[in-house]
Amino acid sequence: MTLIVFAASSDDAASSNIASRMASIYGFEAVSGESDAGGTSSVTRARLEGREMSLVTVGGELVYLQDHPLFRDADLVVFLSRHQSRSGLPILSVHVPGNLSHADFGGVSHLVSIAPANAMRAALLELERQRTLLGLDGFRVYYEGTHHGPSLNVPTIFVEIGSSEREWVIREAGEAAAHAAMSAALNMDRVEAAIGIGGSHCNSRFTGHGLKSPIAFGHIVPSYAFGELSAATVSQLVERTLEENPTIILDWKGIDGRQRSGMMSLLDGLDYQVHRLAEY
Repeated sequence: MTLIVFAASSDDAASSNIASRMASIYGFEAVSGESDAGGTSSVTRARLEGREMSLVTVGGELVYLQDHPLFRDADLVVFLSRHQSRSGLPILSVHVPGNLSHADFGGVSHLVSIAPANAMRAALLELERQRTLLGLDGFRVYYEGTHHGPSLNVPTIFVEIGSSEREWVIREAGEAAAHAAMSAALNMDRVEAAIGIGGSHCNSRFTGHGLKSPIAFGHIVPSYAFGELSAATVSQLVERTLEENPTIILDWKGIDGRQRSGMMSLLDGLDYQVHRLAEY
């Protein structure tokens, strides 16, 4: 039996918003209250399309939720979270958690979670669909780069509302994210998976490519993280992608000219397919 775990935090306004909408829309029912290292947690459950689903709400920051016992047997973990940035721009986003370098914000240093590229693409497509349906015209939808904890040994994504207190509590944004999280859980597509390298943290080119073509991005490495890339790191990104043989796609316009030769030298020494991104 497939087990999907949705994880929310009672200390995160966006997370609570998404979890509330998810419980209401999809009929999650209370099971029990329990205690663990992260504080008091509550569990509600649902069963849809042959999948057992748990919606777990804990206290504290989700990025530090490394060892929750419910994650161990999960086939997919979907964190429901806020996105916060100085820009304060309204966004709906998805990304894989994990650390390319030191674990400054949860997880394990130099260890990324397993990327379920098709599930995350399903969430991205649903965010864009719901953005239109729910009249969230001021929001943009994005893939984000892989960052922060936890670093889990099961397929894991974050679905987020950003980027300030104003957006976190918008009911329609919570509903869009709830539908996206469920779409990831019920996703049956199997399109080609890819690892994205280059560009900004919220990458508009990879997002456009994911929305308009049959390519599913998993791990994404923004240009600011190039200093952490090595042959071993790239190999880990490939190995910790759920789908086999992901292609490496470069956001060529998003890579500084001074970095291009070094990047190509690194990738030329590895036995992976590498493509430059067409315009989006």
